[in-house]
Parts: sequence; C-alpha cells; structure tokens
Amino acid sequence: MVTSIHDDLLAPEVIANPYPYLARLRETDPVHWNESHETWVITRYDDFVWVTRQPEFFSAEVARRSPPPSPSGDAAERELHEKARDVQANTMAQRDQDEHAAMRKVVNAFFSPKAIERWRPRIQAIIADLLDRVQEQGEMDVLRDVAMPLDTQVISEMMGFPEADQAELQQLSHQLCALNRAEPDRIRVFMEGMTAFKAYLAPFVEDRLANPGDDLLSLFVSGEIDGIYTRDQVLANASIMLIAGQESTANLIGNSLLAFLRHPEQWQAFQQDQSSTAVTRAVNECLRYDAPQKSVQRIAAEDVELRGKTIREGDKVRCFISAANRDPEMFEAPDTFEITRHPNRHVAFGFGSHY
Repeated sequence: MVTSIHDDLLAPEVIANPYPYLARLRETDPVHWNESHETWVITRYDDFVWVTRQPEFFSAEVARRSPPPSPSGDAAERELHEKARDVQANTMAQRDQDEHAAMRKVVNAFFSPKAIERWRPRIQAIIADLLDRVQEQGEMDVLRDVAMPLDTQVISEMMGFPEADQAELQQLSHQLCALNRAEPDRIRVFMEGMTAFKAYLAPFVEDRLANPGDDLLSLFVSGEIDGIYTRDQVLANASIMLIAGQESTANLIGNSLLAFLRHPEQWQAFQQDQSSTAVTRAVNECLRYDAPQKSVQRIAAEDVELRGKTIREGDKVRCFISAANRDPEMFEAPDTFEITRHPNRHVAFGFGSHY
C-alpha cells in the first residue's frame, strides 16, 4: 500500500494540474483507497473499462445506494442533502441496466448522429452571432462570452424554451452546476437552482402533455405518458441537460483552446488541414488530452476483487478519465498533444452502457 502520496484530491496543485498526481497513483497504486474522500480511486485504462462495463458489480446508482447523511448538522441541512440525493437518483445517469436503458431509449433518437447533424447550421449561426458581439471589444473571455452562452442557447432551443428566457436559463444552469463544485454551500445553491428550475419548467411540461412537439422536452413528457418516467424524473433529467452543456461542452471548448495556445505548432497544423478526418481526429485528441469531465463515480453492489484489493459492497469508486486517457499502456506518448493521433480510443465519454 502506498503511504507517500497524499489523499487531497482538491489540493491546489492537483486542481491546477491533476496529471502528475494521477500518473503517480497509476504507476504505484492503481486501485487506491483514498481515506480523505472515502472512495477507491481507479487510474488505469483497463481497470476503467472493466469497472464501467460491470453494472452488476459497480452500480451507477450512487445516490440511491449511499447511506443517508450523517446526523451531524441541523435538520434543515440534512433535509437539503436528502432532496439533492433524490434529484440525482431520479436521473438516467444514476440508473442501472434495464431501467437505465428504458429511460435512455426515450431520447436516443434525438441524439443520433443524423439528428444532431441537422443542428449544425443553427449552432454555427449561434457561434457567429456570439463572435460578432465581441468583435468590437478586441478581446473576449471565451468561457463567459462564447462557450457558456452557446451551451445554454443550444440546449434551451433543443428543449423548446423561448429565446427571451436565455439569461434566466443561464443563471439557473450556473446554480445547477454548483453540485459539481468544491464550494462549501454547493448543495444549498444547487437546490435553490433546482427549485427555481422546477417552477420554470412546470408550465412547459403541462403544455407538452396537451400539445406535444418535436423538441427534447416533448420526448421526456412522452416518457411520462408511457409510464417510463415519473414527473420528478422528467424534471430531474431536464435539469441534467442544462448541467451537461455547462459542464461538458463549455469545459471542452476552454480546455481545447488552452491546449492549442500551449502547442502553437499543433494549431498551425490544424489550420493547414481542415478536412473532416483531420477535424474529427483533432477533436478526439482534445477530448483525450484534457477531458471536460475528469471522472465517473460508481458504488460497489457486492464485494469485488480488483488487483489484489477487496472493494466492499457499498464502497464508492471513482474512475478517473484523466488518468485512463494518459495511460502509457494504451497511448503512445500519452502526455503529448498530437492532433493526428489515430487510433484514439479515449474514454472521455465514459464506457459501457452509460457511454
């Protein structure tokens, strides 16, 4: 057992650059019990794939299977945590096997490559408009001025929300994303956002029940009509769509731009070849090199042996995308940003049934 590496996953140097820390874990203790966070840390590519392909051993139902909050703190705080757990438990991301497949099937067609391709002209138009707005400034904060408003606008249009509500939805999205931040009041901020979003969403759900359309919210409502979703699950999954835009697409845009700024020779190569194949490979390398989501969480459904360690039923497991995507057993020169890399079997989108 490794004793020389600290267990503070939120240490400033780890937040600033997690890759040296994760590489050391991957090399010395790839299945590591983190005492501070009471979770197993998985860092090798093969282990990441194995764990995420075994829902019978490693459940995605982390909120539902975790013990309730400890009695410490006041009753109001415990109630807040319980409500946040309920929201998480109602999302398809935290359901297993048949139940997960049924919930996902309701919206699968909306996210097929052919269906998403039809959004390309609209997304390009939104980006052009956002860039036009900052043109006169001579500078921009790419996250604030482009990535975040882009995500909110695209998701809200997919859901069928009015364009006039963009500012309100962006604020709600920011509050909902608090759940994934390391701030002390993150649960309170998240639940305030969730309460406000439910109030905003309720009349739209009632309208889709009477007048279904071809938008994403109508599909969620159709799932309720068919008995696949409850109303709370419709609301929870709709909220996750807002979070997904802010936490994945915006992060990818920011991380990719930073990678190109730090590797100008790769930017020059990218400018010289704008073919479909070259762009696809460049995007996949951006996803591998600095993935927008750093890890996925599971909880052991029974005792499991992995690399000589016994993971007990109820133990939480955090599989690090950032570590798996830099595993030298899988990727040649894994710390090198190379936009022509092929093949590139990264796990930035996870693996298994939740891919």
